[in-house]
This record gives sequence, structure tokens and C-alpha cells, in this order.
Amino acid sequence: MENKDKSYFQGIADGMKTLATGLKITLKEYFTPKSTEQYPENRKTTLHVSKRHRGRLVFKRVTEQDLADSKIQARGLQLGDYKCTACTMCEKSCPNDTIKITSHMEENPETGRKKKVLDDYQYDLGDCMFCQLCVNACNFDAIEFTNDFENAVFDRSKLVLHLDKEVYKGGSLPNLIDGGAPLEIGKFNTKTK
Repeated sequence: MENKDKSYFQGIADGMKTLATGLKITLKEYFTPKSTEQYPENRKTTLHVSKRHRGRLVFKRVTEQDLADSKIQARGLQLGDYKCTACTMCEKSCPNDTIKITSHMEENPETGRKKKVLDDYQYDLGDCMFCQLCVNACNFDAIEFTNDFENAVFDRSKLVLHLDKEVYKGGSLPNLIDGGAPLEIGKFNTKTK
């Protein structure tokens, strides 16, 4: 009988000790000053986003540097055209069917050769898991992830993007593609509470 009483009261004492330890940590954290980075207000001046951050998928367009490439010249692409050939490698590599490509075969009247022509490149940003398998599978360097992270909308249908019909000109933040504001470790535009 005596052994049971010791274990009962010992359990209560151990519980009280554990509770006191937890309360001590909670009270210590409650009274330490907090600092918060003011995101919505100061995002244009202080927010830094890594260049490697995968925010959304966009088509790469032909630039002046690309025009010197013999592969681009052979395909007859002009400045500003997208590089996609509708080969569907990105669609096949996507693990959850985020990308849907529709295309048709068209014959060139001059050469008589057939080639695929892209009709629609549909990308569902809401279903994407940002694994970058589609970018790795693309043989023509036609798609890439940008670090544009502000993609919140109220309607899920607005997350379905048609990449061949839009020209991506950067996110809502200045210099976002270059990383946004310069990275300063340990310095934030903070407000102490």
C-alpha cells in the first residue's frame, strides 16, 4: 500500500515539475522583445527573394543573344518568339498532370516537311508542386521557374495559365527576377513590439 502512495504522489510531483518548466519557458518568451518584418508595407524596399526560388513557370523567349545560335536560326524563330516546340516532354515528366499541351501537325509549303505547331500550353499553378522536373526534361530550354511568389487569388480558375499566350514581364516587385532588394544578413526593416 505504501509503495502505491509514493508512486501516486511522485507522479503528481513530476507533473508539477514539468508544468513549472513549461511555464518558465513560456513566460521567458512572452517578455522578450519581438521583431517583425513588415511584409506588405515594405516589400518593395527590403524584401529579398532568392534567385533559385521556384515561384511560377514561364516561357523563355528568344533574345538577341539567342539569335546567334544555329539551332534557333534553323527553326526560323524571331526575336520575342517562344522556344517551345510542343514535344510534350515536360507534360510527360510532370508527376501530377499540371501541364497540358495541345498541338497539331502542319506542313511547310516550301519544304514539304511536317512539324508540330503549339496550339495551347496550359499550366495549372494551383496543382504544381514546383519539383522542376518539367524544366529538367525540356531539351530546348523553353521553360523556367521564376522567383515570383505573389500568386494568391480568390478564384482557382485564375491559377490556370496559358503560357504561350502571355508574355511574362516580371513580378509585382521591382527587380524581383534579380532577387529583389539586396540581401543583408541580420538586418530587417523591423518593428519591435
